[in-house]
Amino acid sequence: MIYIKTKKEIDFIRDSCRIVAETLQLVKSKIKKGISTLELDQIAEDYIRSNDAVPAFKGYKQGNASEFPGSICTSIDDAVVHGIPGNKVLSDGEIISVDIGVVKNKYFGDGAITVAVGEISNEKKRLLQITEKSLYVGIEEAKSGNRVHDISSAIQKFVEENGFSIVRELCGHGVGKFLHEEPSIPNFGIRGTGPKLKNGMTLAIEPMVNAGDFRVKTANDGWTVLTNDGKPSAHFEHSILIKDNSPEILTIC
Repeated sequence: MIYIKTKKEIDFIRDSCRIVAETLQLVKSKIKKGISTLELDQIAEDYIRSNDAVPAFKGYKQGNASEFPGSICTSIDDAVVHGIPGNKVLSDGEIISVDIGVVKNKYFGDGAITVAVGEISNEKKRLLQITEKSLYVGIEEAKSGNRVHDISSAIQKFVEENGFSIVRELCGHGVGKFLHEEPSIPNFGIRGTGPKLKNGMTLAIEPMVNAGDFRVKTANDGWTVLTNDGKPSAHFEHSILIKDNSPEILTIC
């Protein structure tokens, strides 16, 4: 079921998304050589809870995996998404994707960025640039009357034209009443297909882009998704509101 949110619900979702955006920027400011992903996780959790909100990922269950132990996802280099915070210390030259979900007043927000640790290679710089740009290319298609796969097709076309590959086993989603709602929003597809976009829909659009092949695998921890070929991956995500011809980005401060 695809939910059309009321004005009151959108206000609650907007507040949760504001906290997501602020937490992402706080964590970004702390990313440097020598800090552990567990320290970043604690910084994020403290800030989220200081806003009378709760980390949406902590304790989340999917499939046969155990409950997710962290407040945020920290995915380094060839980790695409769902990296578990731990004792891993960041090193110069790495990239780290930080994915954050927040629930406040029973409504959810979701967002992600990928950040360079110190000086990174030109390939990684370009990977980050193209992935972030592809997110905005997709958002441009998020207009009332368009179809979900208009977003998907635009992202795929831009990414592949720039020599990278789009992850196919993971996708964006509706967000708001629940962390994950219908519709699914793949990052590849055929324009003019999929559910019609309507005012009041809230969506999490999140391209995951690999420097090499698009194929991925899940690590032994049951959560971390890795590139098959060991090459780096980047991930950017915004929660948005469908509003006629001008989608509103909610996860922005």
